[in-house]
Amino acid sequence: MITVAELNDFLLYGALVLLLAILAVRASVRFGFPSLLIYLAMGVALGEAGLGIRFDDAQLAHALGFAALVVILAEGGLTTRWAEVRGSMLPGLVLATVGVAVSVLVVAVIVHGTLGFGWRLSLLLGAVTSPTDAAAVFSVLRKVPLPRRLAGVLEAESGLNDAPTVLLVTLLSSSVFAEESVPRIVGLIGGELAGGTVLGFVIGWGGAWLLRRVALPSSGLYPLAVVSFAVLAYALTSFVHCSGFAAVYVASLVLGNAELPHRPTTRSFVEGLAWLAQIGLFVMLGLLAWPNRMEWSDVLAGLVGGLALTFVARPLSVLVSMLPFRTRLPDQLFLAWAGLRGAVPIVLATIPLAAGLARADRLFNVVFILVVVFTLVQAPTLPWVGKLLRLGGEEEVRDLDVEAAPLERLDADLLQIRILPRSLLANVEVGELRLPEGASVALVVREGRSLVPGLRTALKVGDDLLVIAPRRVREATERRLRSVSRSGRLAGWLEGHQPTAPSRMRWIRRP
Repeated sequence: MITVAELNDFLLYGALVLLLAILAVRASVRFGFPSLLIYLAMGVALGEAGLGIRFDDAQLAHALGFAALVVILAEGGLTTRWAEVRGSMLPGLVLATVGVAVSVLVVAVIVHGTLGFGWRLSLLLGAVTSPTDAAAVFSVLRKVPLPRRLAGVLEAESGLNDAPTVLLVTLLSSSVFAEESVPRIVGLIGGELAGGTVLGFVIGWGGAWLLRRVALPSSGLYPLAVVSFAVLAYALTSFVHCSGFAAVYVASLVLGNAELPHRPTTRSFVEGLAWLAQIGLFVMLGLLAWPNRMEWSDVLAGLVGGLALTFVARPLSVLVSMLPFRTRLPDQLFLAWAGLRGAVPIVLATIPLAAGLARADRLFNVVFILVVVFTLVQAPTLPWVGKLLRLGGEEEVRDLDVEAAPLERLDADLLQIRILPRSLLANVEVGELRLPEGASVALVVREGRSLVPGLRTALKVGDDLLVIAPRRVREATERRLRSVSRSGRLAGWLEGHQPTAPSRMRWIRRP
């Protein structure tokens, strides 16, 4: 039983760790590497090698790790805009399935041949390290001006590859691996993924239908209800022996793109919840690591496995997966280098550890070393690689910053627009914006002073515009602003009176 004094100590230490972790986000953004490394270091510092806190319960770590991944995947689905990733979903799916299979086989062959690992352990190392981590990838991609199509592929891959790799690692860690044939195992994985996808869609659609028709007494209940539906999708699908991770991502994707009440509030809530899950997960995995028990052979295996994965397996998996889509060579090179690993491989390494598989403790050490070393190598260099490959295009130029806040009583949104130096909105008069009917520029903030604009008010670089847009024309308003920002006051004529391209606004997450 936990006493009140022990609970108070836990809350004190937990609050201090959480505050330090939140402050660490600023450092990670400044230096361009994922904050997960700081969180892992905090866990190691608190563990046996540091302050002496002992944590070696692999089964508890496995369970808590899966719970955190459910929340992280739910946040990924709820904050993904389907209109922006729809064209990238198929390439991302191929990378998350065919690409993972290629990567697993290549890593297994190299590790088996160079390090003498058994085939089962070699396949496990390949399976554990093949999936990319969404949190790791996008924490550094914010600094890279990527084309939307390329960022969409990375986003789709990171959200979709957890489900098949969890199933594969679970099968490799169980007796099923020795009893079943390869076609049978492939069939099991495919069936569970298909079942999880269908059930996730049904639960997400049903949850959206219900929330649109039930008036809850408080706006704070809607985020809780949405997250509950996402968790329900995972739990119910896992109960019927289908892929819960596929279900939670699909259900969250459906819920996040449905016209639900208080959507901005829901997204803000789930982002905060996902940060909490990530911090807790990484600190726990750092506690589970035992630096004093790691041997030089583990370090060598981690380096060999990382080299095989980064410079052979990942490029080959991208090459094979992108063949049907005629992807440009620079895009393929960036996809290969941007395959960052994070919490997911370390969590997956707890599956054989919890199952009591022989040499699973060494596998965990190898994966931990691989993730830390190669994240330090790849993450800070991503912006440089993006510039070297010249991935940015005119249509992806970051010329506007946009934030949105709901005006629920008016059924409208308040858009805050910042005009950046490369925007052609500069010198355009408010009346020349020709916003959709019902939308209007309510206020202009210039050099710290606010003014109510008239039709002849000319905009300037650095201005902040407050635009009120009814929900029915909100997307059209964003598209129009983007169009003028890209082509100037003659945007409609320069673009042949065609509808403007889908919105490429960069949504800014509040710190």
